Amino acid sequence: MGDMMGRVLDRILDEPTVWTEATDLPDNGTVKISKACRSEIEQTLDLLRANPLPMIALKPDDFHLPACRSMMASVRETLDTGIGFAILDRLPIETMTKDEAKSLYWLLLSMVGRCVGQSWAGDMMFDVTDSGNSAGPGTGVRGAQTANRQRYHTDNSYNLSPEYVSLLCLEIAKEGGVSGIISFYTVHNILLEEYSDLLPRFYEPFPFERHRQHAPNDALINHKPLFEYDNETLKVCLGVSRIRAGYDLLGEEMDSRTSAALDALDEVLERPGMGKSFTFAPGQIQILNNRKIAHRRTSYTDWPEPERKRHLARLWLRNNGRRFYMG
Repeated sequence: MGDMMGRVLDRILDEPTVWTEATDLPDNGTVKISKACRSEIEQTLDLLRANPLPMIALKPDDFHLPACRSMMASVRETLDTGIGFAILDRLPIETMTKDEAKSLYWLLLSMVGRCVGQSWAGDMMFDVTDSGNSAGPGTGVRGAQTANRQRYHTDNSYNLSPEYVSLLCLEIAKEGGVSGIISFYTVHNILLEEYSDLLPRFYEPFPFERHRQHAPNDALINHKPLFEYDNETLKVCLGVSRIRAGYDLLGEEMDSRTSAALDALDEVLERPGMGKSFTFAPGQIQILNNRKIAHRRTSYTDWPEPERKRHLARLWLRNNGRRFYMG
């Protein structure tokens, strides 16, 4: 697995995407939804109530949303050339049903990119809530379907990664469930400075266990690197737990070089002060550049009432390939 290495980025990155917990970012990444945009949202909600249509059939071009378009264009620029994330504050979900909130969320995010399938079965919107099932190698149960702690990762690292990932907060947990994000441009700089001998390993393929998100007779493992560099942009696919599960499914022992590289990565990721943490409020929307920013979540405890269970609605945005999960 140590062959087919792509070009290794061997310079320190110095751009807005390089930040740590201590970095003073404008409004800490929060984008306030303006009065003009809120007014457009309210008018759109009235129109949808009078003219029901399935969420996946909704297109921004069918609505008058100039203020929202301007806001989302600015968000897209922040994701691509700025700090790599934004938190929209906020959708007034207290005035609408959850399905109505999801429809408006779909319209807003469709202005950033194209919503695509999030599972081989074709789910276009994914409900992040505790299913009561346990995740593990080969189970097909995703970490987002449990209340357990999730380590830093990028979404769908084991298949075709979306360019952007977004989460709409509908219900918060009784305790825990704190969201954390980290810049992989910062992580790459540290690996280059402190672990330069191990950095090339991340540009070589790793075996990712695919969470059973594939056709029944397809391979359980997908081989791909964590880092890719095309002479212009550094891109990351982070899924250390999926890599370790990949080795388990293959029945192979990890070689010493790979083990040392992943240990070094874990050490950097777990350093205090590396990332930023956020406690979601209902109606807030977190949007990440999934090829630059990794995210995690602390474990949480739900409220006893089923209707109050922690609930986020996730969208994946990808403009290349087709809308299919596999592109």
